[in-house]
Amino acid sequence: METDEILRVSDRFYILSTSARIDDRTRVLKHNDTFAVFDRFGDVEGSGAGELGIYGLYDRDTRYLSRFRLRIAGGRPLLLSSVVKDDNAFLSVDLMNPDLALENGTIVQRGTVHILRAMCLWDGACHERLTIHNYGADPVDLLLQLEFGADFADIFEVRGLARARRGRRLPAHVTRSAAALSYAGLDGRLRRMRLSIDPPPTRLEEARAQLELRLEPRSEVTYRVAIACESTPTDAKPAMILAARPAIWYEEAALKASDALAQAREAEPAIMTSNEQFNDWLNRSLADLHMMRTQTASGPYPYAGVPWFSTAFGRDGIVTALQCLWAAPDVARGVLKYLADTQAIEDSPEQDAQPGKILHEIRGGEMAGTGEVPFARYYGSVDSTPLFVALAGAYFERTGDLALIREIWPQLERALGWIERYGDADGDGFVEYARRSARGLVQQGWKDSQDSVFHRDGTLADGPIALCEVQAYVFAAWRAAALLAGRLGDAVRAKAFASRAESLRIRFEESFWSEELGSYALALDGSKRRCEVRASNAGQCLFTGIASRERASRVATELLDAASFSGWGVRTLATTEARYNPMSYHNGSVWPHDNSLIAAGFARYGLKSEALRLMTGLFDASLFFDLHRLPELFCGFARRAGESPTQYPVSCSPQAWASGSALLLLQSCLNLRVLGTEGRVVFMKPVLPEYLQAVSIRGLRVRDAVLDLVILRHGNDTAIDVPRKEGDVEVLTVE
Repeated sequence: METDEILRVSDRFYILSTSARIDDRTRVLKHNDTFAVFDRFGDVEGSGAGELGIYGLYDRDTRYLSRFRLRIAGGRPLLLSSVVKDDNAFLSVDLMNPDLALENGTIVQRGTVHILRAMCLWDGACHERLTIHNYGADPVDLLLQLEFGADFADIFEVRGLARARRGRRLPAHVTRSAAALSYAGLDGRLRRMRLSIDPPPTRLEEARAQLELRLEPRSEVTYRVAIACESTPTDAKPAMILAARPAIWYEEAALKASDALAQAREAEPAIMTSNEQFNDWLNRSLADLHMMRTQTASGPYPYAGVPWFSTAFGRDGIVTALQCLWAAPDVARGVLKYLADTQAIEDSPEQDAQPGKILHEIRGGEMAGTGEVPFARYYGSVDSTPLFVALAGAYFERTGDLALIREIWPQLERALGWIERYGDADGDGFVEYARRSARGLVQQGWKDSQDSVFHRDGTLADGPIALCEVQAYVFAAWRAAALLAGRLGDAVRAKAFASRAESLRIRFEESFWSEELGSYALALDGSKRRCEVRASNAGQCLFTGIASRERASRVATELLDAASFSGWGVRTLATTEARYNPMSYHNGSVWPHDNSLIAAGFARYGLKSEALRLMTGLFDASLFFDLHRLPELFCGFARRAGESPTQYPVSCSPQAWASGSALLLLQSCLNLRVLGTEGRVVFMKPVLPEYLQAVSIRGLRVRDAVLDLVILRHGNDTAIDVPRKEGDVEVLTVE
């Protein structure tokens, strides 16, 4: 086994892929901390890692439902259609009976009985309405079964991590209409899966519900199923298990879900284009962003991705907020408040935490509670802290909300203190990282695979490591701090922060530019040697403006040549590099969010056609993915005529920052800035591709004003129309 293979296997938190790829047509629902992954039949098939083991109903990193199968006369119904509706709130599955030879000797021809499964999630529970209709001319006697089970597996177990021991299963509690399966975890929590059926089934056991039906011609019957995920301290009385909370049924849950979604969309603009396929991609992306948004005590926060990362990640939340900022600034507000509330206040090597550092990841499962994994509250990312400050500046520029800035200013100051004291431990002016927790992440940038930072010959770099894009984020943080300090009336500190940004910019150009690469080096290792590797990281430097104009143009040229650009997007690593592998997680794959940040960087430097190429590549890719949903990543093989992008085996889908990419890519091509501080909407030489003749943005809010915008393509030019404007706001087009 080669060295890098050993490293991958030894990474305890590497997501194992020990079986064929999970069907890319899985059906995903999510509400707050609960998500479900079904197959196209609406079933949960299999259990255990490697056996299609991701399917199930999860809440706070625990799988509560590991088996849920509908059977008709002992066999599987035939699938007619299966769709998650456009708003992502509902799964609808149409089934019919196969040819059935019943025990009484009668034959029920296929297609006589129709079964409609309608499903949604609400308030920690999965709700289903099961409607069975007889379209035949004769009465039909049928036996339907719902088979169910709960393994209470921690998400890290599902990912393939073995445990030395587990908690204990408790006896099942079954009544005529409800069954509760319980598990006493090693973390002191009692977890219960409670399944309720209305009307009561003919027979209910701890793993099966039997529905004996007699359907008259042209008649139907409806059952409602509620599957609740519950967690209490282990000293809760078993007698109270079934009485812990009365079930609500599908109709009420569906109404609540619809109302909540409509309310969330009220404050956001409606975006429509002249291209229906582009609209499909954009609408699915927006629906995914709403689905990933989770209500927390600090406000709404976009969880990272289903299934592996359905929790708060600092970096992912910040990047998603930046992608959405022009259209939905409330996302950034929730992210800033949440990360301010969870900022590290103590030095804890086990958590890779230091005072002022911003969260990397938070977990609520059993293994996090026992300390088997260090992620209950983990701070092992080098970039979340500067990005937190940068987001605060961008949010203020977009909204003019100085009240929030005042509220979180102490946390912003502590974050700046971390950058200066802990982030730059050796005082060389660059922010570096080195793992302090033996069980934490080795690489602490966004490319956190163990083998993602290396030298030209493929040798892994020794730490502490200074990534190029992290210095760009720190540059943005100092500039944001200068802006905010000035607005808060501290001109002296504002000047000092601006000076820090400029000093960093100069040192960055001196230390990271590689004339041989024609680009910025991936990183500096612990000996301050450049990792002279062509990687997408250099493109993210353009996002913050740290690069000189001439060098930005050269970076763009490198990223769009055949070695880096696959035809679908910029690869994380060029094909010329020693560790290139198009099937790897970070060394040659294509990440939509990475490309969106690079495109925004291109737009910053006026590289319009370059930004268009990235949007076009990802738009084309979206046409091949189920539901037009871009996944977390896909393989970096070169685009081949008549073929789709190659999928990555265990990528998350949906993934928040993959979904946010559509918004940022569109903003980049329009070169659009919304300046709430000035009451302006500014277009800087906007461009539209040939496949977009018009873009309509209705209900864009700029502080107390609201307006509608229409961007029209005329040959190679664009025109901006403002059919509605209410309030004090100005629209400018800058050449």
